[in-house]
This record gives sequence, structure tokens and C-alpha cells, in this order.
Amino acid sequence: MLNPYASYIGNREPKIAIGETASQLAALTKKLGPQGLDRKPAPGKWSAREILCHLADVETVFAFRLRQTLSEPHHVIQPFDQDSWASQYDGFTAEAALKVFSAVRKWNETLIHNTPAEAFSKPVTHPERGQMTFQDIVETMAGHDLNHIQQMEKIAG
Repeated sequence: MLNPYASYIGNREPKIAIGETASQLAALTKKLGPQGLDRKPAPGKWSAREILCHLADVETVFAFRLRQTLSEPHHVIQPFDQDSWASQYDGFTAEAALKVFSAVRKWNETLIHNTPAEAFSKPVTHPERGQMTFQDIVETMAGHDLNHIQQMEKIAG
């Protein structure tokens, strides 16, 4: 299984990392302020507001993937085109994105913490990444978070 975000995790415990993300994003949002949230680090790159919108979208995707993995045998994950989804972000505020992310993340954390240990090895297939497990999805969440937090930190300077 190829987890493109594994390098961001290092020695961190994924469950702890995902539990810290909402507060880190809130602090970065405050630090950036309204002007900083819409500043793009380079042409063609997302602003911090767009990153927050992406994180809100992806958290809803993870919510679906986690639940389908636990409840359906031999589930195949549906990939999505993040750039196509991002074409809608002009209509969303950073504040709304952070609220959605934080609420859905709390919901997902509750599920993850209440999932029996043996269920973390439950298999799921990703058409682009191959065979995965519930644990791999949790690790992907953590690495994905850390990747985007680093991007926002660079924008914040």
C-alpha cells in the first residue's frame, strides 16, 4: 500500500496527531488574519482559506471512508478529483471551513477511539493505492493533516 502522506507522520501516533489538528488550524487561521488567509504562496497554489476548504471536504470524505470500511465487506474506496472540488471554494469562508472540519473531525475521532483494536486491520481497497486497512486510513488522515498544516505555516511565515 502506498500512503503518500506517511513521511509527514514520522514517529507520531496518528490518533494523537489527528486530535491536535483542529486547534492547530484555528491558531493558524487567527495568526493569518483575513488578508493572510487569501494570500497564495505562489501562482497556482492554494491559499490558506482554500486549504481549509479542502480539509473540510476531505474530512467528510474520510468520514464516509472510515464508516464504509468498518461496515461493508471488501469495500472499494471512491477516489475524487480534489482540483475539481476546489473550483467551488471561492464561495466559502475560512471560518465556515474550519467549523465544518472541526465538527466532522470530532465525529471521526469518536468513531476511531471507539473502534475495537481488531477492526483496525479490516481491509479496504483504494483503486489508485491498492489494498489498505482502516489503520491505513487513519494514518493517511494524520499525514494529510500534517502536510497541509506545514503549507499553512509557510504561508503564515
